[in-house]
Amino acid sequence: MEKRIASKRKRTQRDYTLGFKLAVVAQVEKGELTYKQAQHKYGIQGRSTVLVWLRKHGQLDWTQTGAQMTPSKETPEQKIKRLEQKIRDMDDLHLIYHEMLKRIDKECGTSYLKKPLLARQELFKRRKS
Repeated sequence: MEKRIASKRKRTQRDYTLGFKLAVVAQVEKGELTYKQAQHKYGIQGRSTVLVWLRKHGQLDWTQTGAQMTPSKETPEQKIKRLEQKIRDMDDLHLIYHEMLKRIDKECGTSYLKKPLLARQELFKRRKS
């Protein structure tokens, strides 16, 4: 009986074309693939190769964590619009929470909302209108 010895093939460094790199970066930035999925799909061996491409060729700032990623070439006007939208979203969420607490108070007979909170909510409603 003949024993087969598993041959270890030396991994070679591959040169990827700029077009290929840009295509992979575009797919990752569009959200079609994660960088690890792209690595697996295209057989890219280096663990950080795709991340290096994203930092070098991508439009997003990959030095921050996922939730904080913003376009790195954001103009001041774009940043103002984005932050104003974020403020509007937070105001809406604040209003929803207060309406939810009022409904809980009404249905359960509790008093989660204190008088100062009610006064502040009225002020908030007048400011919103």
